Amino acid sequence: MNNLKKKIGFVSLGCDKNRVDLEKMMYKIAEAGLTITSDAKHANVVIINTCSFIKSARVESISAILDAANLKKNGEVEKIIVTGCINEMQYSDLATSMPEVDAFVNIKDDDKIVSIIYNLFDYKGVANPCTNIGRMLTTPKHYAFLKIADGCNNFCSYCMIPYIRGRYRSESQEDMVNEAKRLVDKGTTEIILVAQDVTKYGSDRKDGTSIVTLIRELSKIDNLRWIRLLYCYPESLSDELIAEIRDNPKVCKYLDVPMQHIDDAVLKNMNRRNSYDKIVNLITKLRREIPDIAIRTTFIIGFPGETRQQFNRLCQFVTDYKLDYVGFFTYSREEGSRAATFDHQVSEATKQRRLHTISELQYQVAIDNNRKHIGDVLDVVVDGFCETGAICRSQYQNPESDNVILVKDTSLIIGKHYKVKITDYEDYDLIGERL
Repeated sequence: MNNLKKKIGFVSLGCDKNRVDLEKMMYKIAEAGLTITSDAKHANVVIINTCSFIKSARVESISAILDAANLKKNGEVEKIIVTGCINEMQYSDLATSMPEVDAFVNIKDDDKIVSIIYNLFDYKGVANPCTNIGRMLTTPKHYAFLKIADGCNNFCSYCMIPYIRGRYRSESQEDMVNEAKRLVDKGTTEIILVAQDVTKYGSDRKDGTSIVTLIRELSKIDNLRWIRLLYCYPESLSDELIAEIRDNPKVCKYLDVPMQHIDDAVLKNMNRRNSYDKIVNLITKLRREIPDIAIRTTFIIGFPGETRQQFNRLCQFVTDYKLDYVGFFTYSREEGSRAATFDHQVSEATKQRRLHTISELQYQVAIDNNRKHIGDVLDVVVDGFCETGAICRSQYQNPESDNVILVKDTSLIIGKHYKVKITDYEDYDLIGERL
């Protein structure tokens, strides 16, 4: 029987964990003989992988669905499939409000995507045509995200992830190592570990695995050069993990530690198990144990009840501790979360004003930090090119979220490593020259 002759296009939204889900679906679709296209306008089927973390993400997802609906109305697209987090929100009117969508697929059914496509066209192919395990990377092949767990047990008062993704569930260490080996065999040299909280990896299993044992097993893979950790909750950063980051040459001296705030009262209302003193002690310990470590974090601005004094304290913290990378997000009032019911909601105008103020402070911190890097010699990898030359980064920079190192040399090769001396900076980005 001939394969179904259809082109499948994708729109991927949201986090890196969502991206991994999509890459696995893409692999199954390609293995079934369907054609993958990067242009949704030239696809027979458009799959929209949605995010529903906050209101703005849902608006973006719905906008993408409506764009696909217009393509379908104009006869450019035959079928629309919606996957991802928006389907987990249990909106009773989702199907009736979007009749253009042919299938809403829950996350647990992602592995059935080929059968779902077949059913939409009444195609009598094999029910499960792809039993192989793999991914079709949407990143450059030299780096890939490895989703080591799904779900969350933290139940922060502002967050719906435990209700969308369920309780924390670690993947088996053997599966993760095997997946990493497959990626490395195809040219990946950097593995980026992601989960809602990578530090809790293995805590739900009874086989003795942990984030440290996983790192050690991954480190044995030949040709794997960098292992990067994202989303490490500050209260779960153990001395053993810190020592592993310090002593293991394959682990990037980089940590993404979402703090969300530093005021004790705000943290308590967020249901975060931390405090100002604990955060300061952690930063001090990390910088003492790993002097060259780069620390990234995120802060929520305008959480319900945040006073001017509490915000000013956060501003002072940003100025004093000069973290390498900081992302700021205004609080989003999520229906169904506990924080949505809190009194003293901060006005949107105040949130935006505070966001502008603290962003300006962090910009100056970034300039000061960049100035200190002039003269450094770094091992960098090439991620791509722009009009002025190569876009590079070192172990101290995460792809797609941090600043970059610009090198005016078009002879460099994507995915290759070079020694670069930092000579200048331009806003957030560093400028270097190849040695």
